[in-house]
Order: sequence, then C-alpha cells, then structure tokens
Amino acid sequence: MTPSLATPDTDITAFFQEKGYYLARGLFPPDRMAELEADFDRIVTQFRAASPEVNAGWKGPQMEKLGAAGRVIFHTHNVQQYSAAWTRALLDPAFLNVAASILGPDIVLHHTKLFQKPGGKGAPFPMHQDWSYFPSERDSMIAAIIHVSPATDDMGCLRVYPGSHRLGRAEGTSGTQESELLDRYPLEGKGAVALEAKPGDVAFFHYFTLHGSRPNHSHHVRKTVLAQLHAGNDRIEPGNAHPNERLVLSGWNHHSTRASADEVK
Repeated sequence: MTPSLATPDTDITAFFQEKGYYLARGLFPPDRMAELEADFDRIVTQFRAASPEVNAGWKGPQMEKLGAAGRVIFHTHNVQQYSAAWTRALLDPAFLNVAASILGPDIVLHHTKLFQKPGGKGAPFPMHQDWSYFPSERDSMIAAIIHVSPATDDMGCLRVYPGSHRLGRAEGTSGTQESELLDRYPLEGKGAVALEAKPGDVAFFHYFTLHGSRPNHSHHVRKTVLAQLHAGNDRIEPGNAHPNERLVLSGWNHHSTRASADEVK
C-alpha cells in the first residue's frame, strides 16, 4: 500500500507562495543518492552511445550574450523510462510531502529531464520562464530539481529571482529570443539568488519564476534530474510539444479519460 502523505507543511506553502521557490535540504539520504547517481551515469552512457554528438544547449541572442559558444549540456527526457530506481525516487514520500505542500494531495507528473553539465565546458541557461513550453489551464505547474551531485554557483547551479512568479505569463520569456523584460532580469543581476545545493537536496519552483544557470566553470560535473509536476485538477493546454506522461504520483488525476489514457504519445 502506498504510504499516505503527511499533513502539508504550512511554512513551505507560505514560503513558496511568497518567493516562488523552495529549496528542500536533504530529502534523499546519501545511500539513496549513491544508487540514483549510479543509474544517472548509466543513463548518460546509454543515450550518448546512440547519440554521441548530443548537445541540448540553447541557441539565440540570450545565449550569445552569455558567451555560450562551444559549451555543451547533455540531456534526455524521462529518466523513469530508463530506471526503476528513478521511478521509486518520484514516489518517495519525503519528495511528495514537499510537493503536496505546494500543489495539494493530487500530484501528476508531466515529464522529467536529466541534465549533465560537463566540468569546464557546461553550457548556461539564460533567465527564463517555463510556462510557454507546456502551459497548463490552472498554471499549477512546478519544477523539482533533484541534485545528484553538488551544485555551486561556479558549477552553474540554479539561480532564481524571488517573487518573479508574480509576473504571471510574461511574453518574451522563453530565453531564446531578444527580450526587454529578460534584459531587466539578467543572469548576473543583483536580485538573482544562487541556490547552491548538495546531493539529495531538491529545489522546487513555479513555472512563472524566472530562473537560469551560469556556465560550469569548475572541474566537476554537475548532475541534476528535473521533474515537472502539476496539480491533479489541472491539465496541459492543447498544442503541447513536450512529453506528457500523465503519471499520477499522489492522489488522483481529475481529467483522465478513456481517450487520454489510450493516447499514443
């Protein structure tokens, strides 16, 4: 039987509502992270064997401003399709208890993605919002970054602008085009907060929250897995081009139908 969720933590709820993010320390213990890192490395080896030249770094004027030429990042979607250990991580009660404090008891997985930033040449991400990539009807979508390795600012850890989720659906914030708004919120801006983290820490943030990351200037590899989650009473708007797993991690998906359950992605 799946363990029931604990009572939502109102301090987490209040912090997230005010700041648009929350960094949960030590959600996964060291022995668990050793297993997850081993499978992380195996996933990278497997997908790079099929696509050795893969580079998921962005292009465009915002990246040019960051001097990103020649930098790379390795990426694949949906780690749970590779590894049972990562599927179990998404169902971990400690992880879901924090997510439930933000979303409520009904939690649906939209997709996951793995990012590996190589030491010395890892690519940055300019400040951006995520909503334009997979907008949801109730705008409940959040991200949860599970840190597999340490993440310092020098390694290109997550940077956020606290409170920027109040901008709502701001136009020109995909991070790939010229944007007067993004010029007001630069990656190196004084208001940007670097969320340095250790293995097992998880950074949660709303998909309106402006976020990005610097290049990896260190000699160490930065490893993260990001889960996109939304509330069970929400659903993705038509036209979504991203994988949409619709996997219920907690509670209920209020919008599932026979047609959606049968849909071939």
